[in-house]
Amino acid sequence: MTGQLVSARYATSRRSNTKETAVYSPRCAPAQLTRIKRDSANLPDPVFRSMGQLWATALHGASCKRRLGSCRRPAVSHAERIAGEHMPSKHGKGWRARWIDQHGKRHSQTFTRQRDAEKFEHRKKAEAEEIACGLRAEKPVPRSFGELCDYWIANRASQKRSRIHDESIIRKHLRTVFGALHVTEVGAEAVDRFVGERAHLSPKTIANVLTLLIAMLNVAKDIGWLQAVPRIRKPRVRLCDEDFRYIRTDREIARILAAARDEGPIVHALYAMAIWTGLRKGELAALRWDDVDIDKRLVTVQRSFDGPTKAGDVRHVPIVDALLPVLRAWRLQCPNGLVFPNAVGALRDPASRIFSDTFHRVLLAAGLPPSERSGRIRPYVTFHGLRHTFASHWVMKGGDLFKLQKILGHKSAQMTMRYAHLAPDAFAEDWSRFGRCATESATIVPLSTATEPADVAGVERRKSS
Repeated sequence: MTGQLVSARYATSRRSNTKETAVYSPRCAPAQLTRIKRDSANLPDPVFRSMGQLWATALHGASCKRRLGSCRRPAVSHAERIAGEHMPSKHGKGWRARWIDQHGKRHSQTFTRQRDAEKFEHRKKAEAEEIACGLRAEKPVPRSFGELCDYWIANRASQKRSRIHDESIIRKHLRTVFGALHVTEVGAEAVDRFVGERAHLSPKTIANVLTLLIAMLNVAKDIGWLQAVPRIRKPRVRLCDEDFRYIRTDREIARILAAARDEGPIVHALYAMAIWTGLRKGELAALRWDDVDIDKRLVTVQRSFDGPTKAGDVRHVPIVDALLPVLRAWRLQCPNGLVFPNAVGALRDPASRIFSDTFHRVLLAAGLPPSERSGRIRPYVTFHGLRHTFASHWVMKGGDLFKLQKILGHKSAQMTMRYAHLAPDAFAEDWSRFGRCATESATIVPLSTATEPADVAGVERRKSS
């Protein structure tokens, strides 16, 4: 090749026409260096451009190197490195696609057809470039829903007041159905099947389960286990149940408290406190005498069974006249610590008999037996119904709804407005809104003598004649 012109072929792209560029041997004439510089600078591929510079440097030394520029291959970006990789190559009877991911790790996969290998390699290179540039989220590592359940219980449920409820829902509903699936497989279709299989549950229960499921999937997205949270529809549940049960009259309240006194002084004091303050059973169980100021007639509610109150706030409840003598008498019998302790002086748990079995026995003794509602035998009122009793009688006796909201600890005024219709003057201004109805004379015909419209008309004609 000495002193001879060597023809080198290159391609600007895979689909462009090939071009010829003159590349000269190291023994070329000095006058031809200008052409080498021009041609090598115009080459699109950095490899060919560096080859021309190396030959010129070997012929004329450092001076030629300064004239033609540095022979070091310029730094290339991730996109140029991916584009510069070879296309699929023959591998046995198939074609092997090779690419470099966003972390610089090489991968390969074999295909039967060259076209499939080219498409796959092009897609992988494009995905790696988009991830490296931040245009695409990196595909998460496959994780099972069972691992998500374990993560939630260990890191999220432990910080919640409803930890026990979360563990129960996960154990009874979520883990049994979705535990073996990958997190990415828990979508709208799987959730629809889940809801269909639990049609026997109430809409409120289904909504509670799906609320926890959505929260868990959001956490999976935050920690990189899921790219997008599927859209999950919850059944529509009314914020307030219009059919809440409460003790209707003052006479019924007196009968219940009389029956409670026969069960013991602590039963009587606890039920009276529930009826005339509206405290939840957890707030009653965790109430301490330090929270009760009889002189200022104020109860500070700041604890429940397992920590803070349901809303997480501290609120103040007045001690009404009907409750004051009951509290004074009970404080003489139980002066220290908890207001309503159990038999060993400790905090009662939610399953304590005083909130269920004893209460049902008191209702029967007061002449308030259970009844059938919605196809089931249900008690006249539940223990939580004593909270509804306080709110209902507060409104029926003209109490302010805004104060009631603060006493009950409702975050939303809509929760308190369910008692608004019980106000004594709720519709007083509307009774005469449409005026008085005009009275018309009419003839009353017994049903036994007139079964058809024609018979009625015949009877009227006979009477008029």
